[in-house]
Amino acid sequence: MAVFPWHPRSRNYKAEFASCRLEAVPLEFGDYHPLKPITVTESKTKKVSRKGSTSSTSSSSSSSVVDPLSSVLDGTDPLSMFAATADPAAMDSSRKRRDRDENSIIGSDFEPWANKRGEILARYTTTEKLSINLFMGSEKGKAGTATSAMSEKVRTRLEELDDFEEGSQKELLNLTQQDYVNRIEELNQSLKDAWASDQKVKALKIVIQCSKLLSDTSVIRFYPSKFVLITDILDTFGKLVYERIFSMCVDNRSVLPDHFSPENVNDTAKETCLNWFFKIASIRELIPRFYVEASILKCNKFLSKTGISECLPRLTCMIRGIGDPLVSVYARAYLCRVGMEVAPHLKESLNKNFFDFLLTFKQIHGDTVQNQLVVQGVELPSYLPLYSPAMDWIFQCISYHAPEALLTEMMERCKKLGNNALLLNSVMSAFRAEFIATRSMDFIGMIKECDESGFPKHLLFRSLGLNLALADPPEGDRLQILNEAWKVITKLKNPQDYINCAEVWVEYTCKHFTKREVNTVLADVIKHMTPDRAFEDSYPQLQSIIKKVIAHFHDFSVLFSVEKFLPFLDMFQKESVRVEVCKCIMEVFIKHQQEPTKDPVILNALLHVCKTTHDSVNALTLEDEKRTLAYLINGFIKMVSFGRDFEQQLSFYVEARSMFCNLEPVLVQLIHSVNRLAMETRKVMKGNHSRKTAAFVRACVAYCFITIPSLVGIFTRLNLYLHSGQVALANQCLSQADAFFKAAISLIPEVPKMINIDGKMRPSESFLLEFLCNFFSTLLIVPDHPEHGVLFLVRELLNVIQDYTWEDSSDDKIRIYTCVLHLLSAMSQETYLYHIDKVDSNDSLYGGDSKFLAENNKLCETVMAQILEHLKTLAKDEALKRQSSLGLSFFNSILAHGDLRNNRLNQLSVNLWHLAQRHGCADTRTMVKTLEYIKKRSKQPDMGHLTELALRLPLQTRT
Repeated sequence: MAVFPWHPRSRNYKAEFASCRLEAVPLEFGDYHPLKPITVTESKTKKVSRKGSTSSTSSSSSSSVVDPLSSVLDGTDPLSMFAATADPAAMDSSRKRRDRDENSIIGSDFEPWANKRGEILARYTTTEKLSINLFMGSEKGKAGTATSAMSEKVRTRLEELDDFEEGSQKELLNLTQQDYVNRIEELNQSLKDAWASDQKVKALKIVIQCSKLLSDTSVIRFYPSKFVLITDILDTFGKLVYERIFSMCVDNRSVLPDHFSPENVNDTAKETCLNWFFKIASIRELIPRFYVEASILKCNKFLSKTGISECLPRLTCMIRGIGDPLVSVYARAYLCRVGMEVAPHLKESLNKNFFDFLLTFKQIHGDTVQNQLVVQGVELPSYLPLYSPAMDWIFQCISYHAPEALLTEMMERCKKLGNNALLLNSVMSAFRAEFIATRSMDFIGMIKECDESGFPKHLLFRSLGLNLALADPPEGDRLQILNEAWKVITKLKNPQDYINCAEVWVEYTCKHFTKREVNTVLADVIKHMTPDRAFEDSYPQLQSIIKKVIAHFHDFSVLFSVEKFLPFLDMFQKESVRVEVCKCIMEVFIKHQQEPTKDPVILNALLHVCKTTHDSVNALTLEDEKRTLAYLINGFIKMVSFGRDFEQQLSFYVEARSMFCNLEPVLVQLIHSVNRLAMETRKVMKGNHSRKTAAFVRACVAYCFITIPSLVGIFTRLNLYLHSGQVALANQCLSQADAFFKAAISLIPEVPKMINIDGKMRPSESFLLEFLCNFFSTLLIVPDHPEHGVLFLVRELLNVIQDYTWEDSSDDKIRIYTCVLHLLSAMSQETYLYHIDKVDSNDSLYGGDSKFLAENNKLCETVMAQILEHLKTLAKDEALKRQSSLGLSFFNSILAHGDLRNNRLNQLSVNLWHLAQRHGCADTRTMVKTLEYIKKRSKQPDMGHLTELALRLPLQTRT
């Protein structure tokens, strides 16, 4: 192809804008408008038989909103029709029964046992050696074959029971706690395996053996955890038995409903159920007999409606035979647990269980228990907390949805008992917070009367504080309550005991008092936790205190005026903990700070907090963590505003840059903030800078120019150079703008072939193409420097693009050249498409000078030569599709920007049209649309020459 000269067409942008506007259509007031209120017409249709195939319809307009679907139903709701035909008496009784059932169901406000299980296992541990008896099963325990006679099965099971009585067990001694837990889990799995292989007797033996372990208190500190592990096995057994019997009630004809009655149960299932209860009744020892029967309590539903209500009182009485008070109270807890699961409405039996417990409570302080504690070397203050999980659970079950009168009666009964600190703690742990809060002064009086030796008072005050965090006491009592509690808390010598209580009461103080009281509490915490660096063992509690304080003080000017708040932060010496605390403070600030601030107290404190998080960044910090920290610091920077004091604002950004230099997103935010500050200055001055504001804007520009090179991301730097150059140009800082654009141009050769995007390596050329297109749009309005040649920035950029190493399989270089051609065409116009206020672009500087236009055309010809040369290189089989696509793209560029009245350019466009279709690679639909567009444009004024062009552009069909 020969070299073709470029002749850009003259553009009248105003006329083009006018021709592209949508046609304005006058709209009368009464016409339809989408935002007008809708008037719905309700149609009442009277249907007749299909035979006549006619219908009479009457319509009435109504301004009221009617459901548009109602016409489909002829005004009748099928559910309403069903309700109208139902028997009112039957519906009423059904509703009453449903309401009664719903009241008996445990709601989500009842904390389940599963939530307590993990806490108990973590809290009650031991280093002492444990022992366990393992059942040694025999092969005789396997089920008989299908052909075995019934007498043979009976004889086999009798032999199994004989084996068990003869002591086919193995005692494992000197087990660690973890070994013990593993053995229990093995037994649980053995139970499931035995059941699955139809060895029901073996399964029962395992459950009996495990239940016996609950009578052993030789390692008393571990008993609560042992109870949790063993009752897991009992729960498994109870579930297996229930599901087995339930499955026997299902046959091909019917399935038991969820709420079945004994009448729905067949005789075989009932007989099997009775058989299980008879087997359990034959267990000689009390504790395994009680626990195993309690585990299958739900199975009574298969036998009679009153089975559960009759069994619960009997099981309650059985517990009276257990002599050890610790074993006894956990047995009561298990009965309450099972009772709440299978019959939560039978509260009378649970209440009897509770009052039975009160009658035997004095056993805890009896000689037998004291002697046992001496033997095991356990002190009473360590022994009494072992009761807490069981007692808390019993009290929770009893108090759930209990009337006020019953709770009051229970509290009075506890008050009458001596040494009742343990009871009082369980009452406060289990009763409703509102009930405790309204009687706070009564509970404080009871706490004062308690004996300190058995159960420490500070634990009682902690339990009271937990309730007061959930419910408010009477307003007149609040200060007295705090004083009474803190008198006890502040006297605690053990730092761990102290911080456990203080953590709870800090929330009460923040909730009901001012910063003065909060400051006093924080000072007291510092005083207790600083000696011997006790704070190092209590970071979780100290973190909790900080979170509670900042959760209640959303006004940070008040928060940071609390004198002891920052000294409190100084106790977090461990870096990871300190950073977490600082992050919490920043999160709350970003969430609750509504207005920008310039308060020096807030700024100094939060700069310290942000600096702490920033300084934690090192080479090992994960990218996600860096992003989180940068987000928090940027949130703070955005909320700092000194109003019209722009110089102070810039000083803040300078200080922030020096403090947060390790986090690139923060530096990027600072650059954007300084650019915005420069544009705000321009807005205030309405574009007419004084000497002072001009110097300030140049200082902002210098800030950005100095900061950008410190960034790592190549495209981050390129885009910021471009953005900052645009800001400089808008503020009439022309030499500074040139410096930014030159820096961007000099950076382009450094763009790597692949860049990291969200952890994945991707080609960079598409990102470079996007950046250069934006750059070209800016270069249109950048005036030439008087000491440099014409279009010196464009020339430099073209040289860089020419020298850049492009991928052989990529056409992005030619797409960039096409964009340059568009830019040069726009630069040749008498008046440019857009301008910057108070900045003279080249259209004003050159005024259509012929030398300028000649230089412009030379550049165009050079670019066109590069494009055409590239099209030649694509004349290979594997590149024909790319050649077709690029040829059509270049054709469209000439159509949009070239003057096709020039014969040579006209001929070039025809050649490109043929090139696009030459090898059948062009999209026929696109070619048709393009030709239609040319014919349409030919009808516009001064576009008649396109008619002749259209005749020279044939459409080729694929064969």
